[in-house]
Amino acid sequence: MASYSEDKRGWRVTFYDASQVRKQFRVGAATKKQVAVICNYVESIVESQRLGCRLEAATASWLATVGVDLHEKLVRVGLAEPRRSIALGAFLEQYVSSRNDVKEATLKKWESARGHLLEFLGAERRLETVTEGDAEAFRRFLLGKNLAENTVRRYSGIAKQFFGEALKNRLISKNPFLGIAAAVVRNKQRFHFVSFSECEQVLEACPSTEWKVIFALARIGGLRCPSEIVLLKWADIDWANNVFVVHSPKTEHHDGKDTRRVPLFPELRVLLEAHKSSSEASEFVVGRYRNPTQNLRTRLLEILANAGIKPWPKLFQNLRSSRQTELCDSFPSHVVSEWMGNSVTVANRHYLQVTEEHLRRAVSEKTTECKDSATVDDVVGVDD
Repeated sequence: MASYSEDKRGWRVTFYDASQVRKQFRVGAATKKQVAVICNYVESIVESQRLGCRLEAATASWLATVGVDLHEKLVRVGLAEPRRSIALGAFLEQYVSSRNDVKEATLKKWESARGHLLEFLGAERRLETVTEGDAEAFRRFLLGKNLAENTVRRYSGIAKQFFGEALKNRLISKNPFLGIAAAVVRNKQRFHFVSFSECEQVLEACPSTEWKVIFALARIGGLRCPSEIVLLKWADIDWANNVFVVHSPKTEHHDGKDTRRVPLFPELRVLLEAHKSSSEASEFVVGRYRNPTQNLRTRLLEILANAGIKPWPKLFQNLRSSRQTELCDSFPSHVVSEWMGNSVTVANRHYLQVTEEHLRRAVSEKTTECKDSATVDDVVGVDD
């Protein structure tokens, strides 16, 4: 039987092991109820050792998840085996190199996050010694590098993923990054609605029909650039039914989300037809810029300069954002999200904008229906 007692130093558990040798260990800060639970697990472990059988499932699960300090105490009194210990650098190298199922862009983000983690914690730091305090200090470390809040959150999220993998493999007892903010937040200062007036100026400044199509596919078609635009083939366009199929590397790992059907909007159709008639025969709509070494952002900045337009933040994402905002004024959000290849939740959080046109319409259009005989007081309800 295991028993527990309390003194000035806290709770202490006493038990007799399988050889009937009296042993004890201190629990530290805990409630009486928690210590009683620990005693029950201790008795279960001793009984399994005495009988030479496997631990009960609940006991094994508890033993795998107890904190580092308590686990080490259990090891010292013969109630547990030492956990595997691995250095942070070796673990990250092993994990990242084993993930051949992720895209190159994802690997680049992981490499950046890994570099920051190793710079802050050190390659030789043992995984099980990283604490919640270290995780919070890592966030402050990133902020000290003058990184944007959302960039810090992304790196924190990747660190949380790394340590989550270590937790699944029982290399650690808990994820120290679990409570660190990782969700990307909406930054209104980075939004810009690209109006059709600006759109026409940019199209006029484009040096070729191919560039007109690249810009139009992003702004009018709402495609991701460059991943979805460079994959578009002429065979994907159904001219007779005014739709085209978009292949999406970003969402292909979701069931049924590898492709989507998008309307062939009239403004887009005109530009595609002009490009098709003027370009050389090719399988892909965009041929010249399919090489990943081609920097579309740099070229678009040159086009904006020629058009006399000041570059807006997030050049290509704000083209998609503008189109989704525009379409949601005419179609239900779930329909637009299907065309855009995102969810309504993601659209509300990261794409939809409140524009000057919304404000203009609000003050120029009648938004309530009142009877002719109703007074203002009747509508507002002066007694409310």
